[in-house]
Amino acid sequence: MGRKFVVGGNWKMNGDKKQIDEIVANLKNGPLDSNVEVVVGVPAIYLAYAKSILPDTIGVAAQNCWKVAKGAFTGEISPAMIKDVGAGWVILGHSERRTIFGEKDELVAEKVAHALESGLKVIACIGETLEEREANKTEEVVFRQTKALLPAIGNNWANVVLAYEPVWAIGTGKTATPQQAQDVHASLRKWLAANASADVADSVRIQYGGSVTAANAKELAACPDIDGFLVGGASLKPEFVNIVNATQ
Repeated sequence: MGRKFVVGGNWKMNGDKKQIDEIVANLKNGPLDSNVEVVVGVPAIYLAYAKSILPDTIGVAAQNCWKVAKGAFTGEISPAMIKDVGAGWVILGHSERRTIFGEKDELVAEKVAHALESGLKVIACIGETLEEREANKTEEVVFRQTKALLPAIGNNWANVVLAYEPVWAIGTGKTATPQQAQDVHASLRKWLAANASADVADSVRIQYGGSVTAANAKELAACPDIDGFLVGGASLKPEFVNIVNATQ
């Protein structure tokens, strides 16, 4: 299989230069498992600053971008701008973008397509709400969201990481059990084999995101179809190092 474990830290709308200095110092002290790819999702205004002080071994991601290169889109940033300040990744379709800002599957797909065309790597997020899970619609929702991404990604799967984030487990302290997460990841891989290709299903890395902490990371990481984490609040804390090292 050979999928490299990948851990993303999504700082969300948190931090100032002082806190970023502390986070970066903690990451530098580590030590971080050299077999794990690490990416931090930084508020747009601090992308260049974070990039300037982080080691080159840690990727830098914007938390969102727009679907075209430039124009009259006040408040937005483009993949070209993200690349221009030295960042190589973007997080798209995060549940907060979908639920708070009303982003639909089609818009997320358009953003993913343009980001990939521009040469960025993409963490593409999918996941169901509590109501959808309780209505036994988890697979239906996750497959629908992924289906929208297929034409956007095309043959560019090498530059995409999927992040399965059950919305009900984000910032709530609730976590999907390792078995619940593994079941969704395995179903998603089976769906990709049927709808993309067996190679894509085998090679694409699928992160789990949803109240990941140092306490539950090892058990989640042991699941065969979980290839990493997209970490929220815990990525601002020293325990992020332990989460990165969960496969050791």
